Amino acid sequence: MRLALLALRLMCLAWLWPVTQLNSSTFPNKRRHKELYTGENTKLKHGGRVDLKMKKLDSTKSLLIKSEQLLRIEDHDFAMRPGFGGSALPVGIDVQVESIDSISEVNMDFTMTLYLRHYWQDNRLAFPSTNNKSRTFDSRLVKKIWVPDVFFVHSKRSFIHDTTMENIMLRIYPDGNILYSVRITVTALCSMDFSSFPLDTQNCSLELESYAYNENDLMLYWKNGNNSLRTDEIVLSQFFIEDFQPSFGLAFYSSTGWYNRLYINFILRRHIFFFMLQTYFPTMLMVMLSWVSFWIDRRAVPARVSLGITTVLTMSTIITGVSASMPQVSYVKAVDIYLWASFLFVFLSVIEYAAVNYFTTVEEMKKLKNAKIPSTFNNTQAMAFDGCFHDNDIDLASFPEVASSTNTERNTQSRNSTVSAPTEGTRLRRRNTLKYNLSFIMSNSYMIDSYSRVIFPLAYLLFNIIYWSMYA
Repeated sequence: MRLALLALRLMCLAWLWPVTQLNSSTFPNKRRHKELYTGENTKLKHGGRVDLKMKKLDSTKSLLIKSEQLLRIEDHDFAMRPGFGGSALPVGIDVQVESIDSISEVNMDFTMTLYLRHYWQDNRLAFPSTNNKSRTFDSRLVKKIWVPDVFFVHSKRSFIHDTTMENIMLRIYPDGNILYSVRITVTALCSMDFSSFPLDTQNCSLELESYAYNENDLMLYWKNGNNSLRTDEIVLSQFFIEDFQPSFGLAFYSSTGWYNRLYINFILRRHIFFFMLQTYFPTMLMVMLSWVSFWIDRRAVPARVSLGITTVLTMSTIITGVSASMPQVSYVKAVDIYLWASFLFVFLSVIEYAAVNYFTTVEEMKKLKNAKIPSTFNNTQAMAFDGCFHDNDIDLASFPEVASSTNTERNTQSRNSTVSAPTEGTRLRRRNTLKYNLSFIMSNSYMIDSYSRVIFPLAYLLFNIIYWSMYA
């Protein structure tokens, strides 16, 4: 019976042997993984070292946790300022201006990139150190501690640079002194006065102030006095930077009280050469071009009219272009005075020709009415009676001198009236003199061009002397 049971067991083992080999070849690492997992859990459970090949820890996060433990951040309430309930906390400020990116006259603002540094002491962050060395952190720790809430007054927009990381630096010293530095680009308002534009000088300022803490809680001051404001070499396209100067003041708000305010003042003087090339020189040339018509024959109507209209339209274009690049202010600018005065000179040159043409036409009509016109005299030859030009084919001797006899009679009457009534004679003489001068100009209209060749340039030269002496 025992032999039969033994034979049965052997047969079962022989049948199960291939199945066991198959399982061991298919899952060779199953037991190994289980043992490794069990061993790892055992090490973690008993405080052993974790295999770095199996699980890599974030070394930065681990260091940050150690720093937080060193600074005892969890032991304090950093929603409150240092020394809450006591005297005002001094916060020193210094600024390094990296660049002035743009200045807009239309929007009346400027854009500046700067490094803003804060200095204060927070005993809650003091830590023991054998070598008295500071510790430097980035923006991740800044969000967990108290920092001054400085903002820019009258700013339109601003941002902290974040390429490749946020440009924030926090340095903590063992005694609790803190340096907090931020790289910021801010666009702020600058109230500009354009009454002397483009010969103007603008005073702009960037103002810093605490938003929540008044002078009883926080005292802002320049860390190193006048040396707290430093600038790199800044070159602007339209301005010279004459001066950078820090200053200090107080601002009052009716509902919250007095606040410390710091000012970054700078003076900008505009480059004039750009506007000389773009505005003043073209304007001068247009005015001089309008004087060319004084040397053109007054009977050349198309030439003088087209020249006058061209200069007027060109001046209008220059004025429109300058106005489009400027804010719509309600007062007169220096460039407006120059442009409109030059436009007036151009316009008067057109009016001058209109007067010359009118007087010439009136005098010719008088001569044609009072004179005996030869049968061979046509309309073209009628233009000869202008006091300046005469055709050789026309005999002017046959025409009576009406104007001279008339003037002689008037002079005789004036003398007679002077003897009888002196007061009334003086009035008549004045009237006759004015009438005589007007008649003389009408009969010699060509002299208007002759006088204009001298009067217009001298008047424009005098205007330029007065203008540049006032604004330059």
